[in-house]
Amino acid sequence: MNPAFSVIFLTTLIGAAQGLFLALFGAQLAGLASPFFLATGGAVALALTVAGLVASFFHLGRPERAWRTATMWRTSWLSREVIALPLFMGSLFLWTIAQAMGLGQTLALGVLTALACGVLFVCTAMIYASIKFLQEWASAYTLVNYTLLGLASGCTLATALAGQLAPELVGGFGVAALLFTAVGLVSRGLSLARNERLVPRSTLQTAIGIRHPQITQRAQGFMGGSFNTREFFHGKTPGALRNVKWAFLLGAFVLPLALVALGLVSASAGLLVLAFAVQYLGLLAERWFFFAQANHPQNLYYQTVA
Repeated sequence: MNPAFSVIFLTTLIGAAQGLFLALFGAQLAGLASPFFLATGGAVALALTVAGLVASFFHLGRPERAWRTATMWRTSWLSREVIALPLFMGSLFLWTIAQAMGLGQTLALGVLTALACGVLFVCTAMIYASIKFLQEWASAYTLVNYTLLGLASGCTLATALAGQLAPELVGGFGVAALLFTAVGLVSRGLSLARNERLVPRSTLQTAIGIRHPQITQRAQGFMGGSFNTREFFHGKTPGALRNVKWAFLLGAFVLPLALVALGLVSASAGLLVLAFAVQYLGLLAERWFFFAQANHPQNLYYQTVA
């Protein structure tokens, strides 16, 4: 598939916001964080969701009709995401305001926001996992990885914020960041191994209805480009894909693990901020690879050019 950067920014930004909120809510449940820190972190999470929402509009041909995407909620995971995202944003806003003003019932608001957060994780991942003919996406790993990478980036961001505002919380958040990043590395590695073993269900023979064992395609079927040739294939070489894969494994997992560990040992807030910056850049590469690796069956025909 041809990755859309608007969707890449949407999924990575809201994923980090979801993970950050869950880290903050965990600190609230443990009674470790001050209302000021929780409100500041909530504001950061809210800013990330707003940025992700703004990015998503660049993927729409007619943004003024975006509201219509919510009308198919009975059958469409995209429609459900369109409903779940504002619910998460609204409850996160109320929770943040309640923390900032020292109001009561923040625990109930936190539970509501956490539920909306979980629903949003499921809806976002299922948009892709439910497309059965894209074998690279149609896997439980899609849901697991979206959740784990959101938790990893959110906990790393919480650690960086704690390094600036609440040093006493750095240890707890840092351990969570290391844990979720390490588990995310294992899960993403398993998904990569699975995808490399996939055998395409379609062939040139099934695509054109000819059973001859030796078929060579010499042209894509027409002279000019089309929606099919632009939207369903990224145009990059296998070598470029391999480079992106190793880049995101290094940037999203290996380097953040090392930077967070060093930041914890040396009590360096700067290293913790750097860890989140590096991890987010790595997640951008990871999400690009996630979309690009999906091989649409129509590419059997349209992407062969004489």
